[in-house]
Amino acid sequence: MLTQVAPLRLPISNGNFANNEVVLTTPVVLAPMAGITNAAFRRLCREQGAGLFVSEMVTARALIERREETFRLIKPGVGESPRSIQLYAVDPVVLGKAVDLLGSENLADHIDLNFGCPVPKVTKRGGGAALPYKRRLFSAIVESAVKNASKYGIPITVKMRVGIDSDHETFLDSAKSAADLGVAWVALHARTAAQLYEGRSDWHKITQLVEHLAPTGTPVLGNGDIWSGQDAINMMDQTGCNGVVVGRGCLGRPWLFADLVSALNGEHNRTNPTLFQVREIMLRHGQLLVEYFENEDRAMRDIRKHMAWYLKGFSVAREIRSSLGMVISISQMAQLLSLLEDQPYPQAVGDGPRGRTSHGRAVSLPAGWLDDPDEFANISIDDAISGG
Repeated sequence: MLTQVAPLRLPISNGNFANNEVVLTTPVVLAPMAGITNAAFRRLCREQGAGLFVSEMVTARALIERREETFRLIKPGVGESPRSIQLYAVDPVVLGKAVDLLGSENLADHIDLNFGCPVPKVTKRGGGAALPYKRRLFSAIVESAVKNASKYGIPITVKMRVGIDSDHETFLDSAKSAADLGVAWVALHARTAAQLYEGRSDWHKITQLVEHLAPTGTPVLGNGDIWSGQDAINMMDQTGCNGVVVGRGCLGRPWLFADLVSALNGEHNRTNPTLFQVREIMLRHGQLLVEYFENEDRAMRDIRKHMAWYLKGFSVAREIRSSLGMVISISQMAQLLSLLEDQPYPQAVGDGPRGRTSHGRAVSLPAGWLDDPDEFANISIDDAISGG
């Protein structure tokens, strides 16, 4: 049984932190999720008391082209520190320029590089989880990020998957390359891109990575199937990883972070809100979205996708569920929620998997991508896309 959890240290020397590092006493990171982890949701999770919270993924090209929506995505929430941004790129030069922009304009305290996205519109361009297969290109991108970020004291981390599929696993070689180039940590989602979010993640792969990087001293964070505080303890105990990255587990459950804090501090009390308590969190989420978008209509369109996650396992009349899924204002949302009857948290259902559960499938790749892993693959196509 895990008896002690060591803090996770993120070295920062850009002047925003007096002691030149961020110490995560609870080593938990909110994974960037497209369309989910905007500043409003990050703040909701931060209010539960744990870890580091990464922005939605933005593309390096869109950043250097100064697209308005991209700058809105990276804008930190009220009191958000450190400011953590995830970047996607397929070109080391473009990525270097984006990192330099973030540093020179003091827009970030931490940058995470996306090498884990399995979405076809990303992998078919050679990005996300497809990119580590091209070893030289992967190393050039990481080196460019680390070199440009070092001028501003901004740490670089990477998040990756096991590989493209079971025949093309890349995580050990690419993680070692990233560690040798000076990243602050490596986070591993213990599935291949071909698996998407199918089945159980293979935590043994995290164990392998911990052992592989042990000589470098580079921390490893584990990702995949963290649905409760006990899951985090189990992962760290079984794999020896230094912390966990939480994605789908907090969808409709921002209080998962309070549960993680409690569990990793050795406490045994669970955070299991009643439906009335969940109702207050839902309203808080809606209000934060209105502040974030500065547009109630857009905020309500965003909150709709969260409704089923929040109410999962609770007994709620079909008419109310349906109306909440089409809610158009905060006042209507409050009125509908007032119709709910309080009930205990449905732990057996509420702690289960949520979010994307798509079946595995062949990964979309550029033509000839698997021919030669040592080909540099200097991709010149526009990488200004959104990812997952």
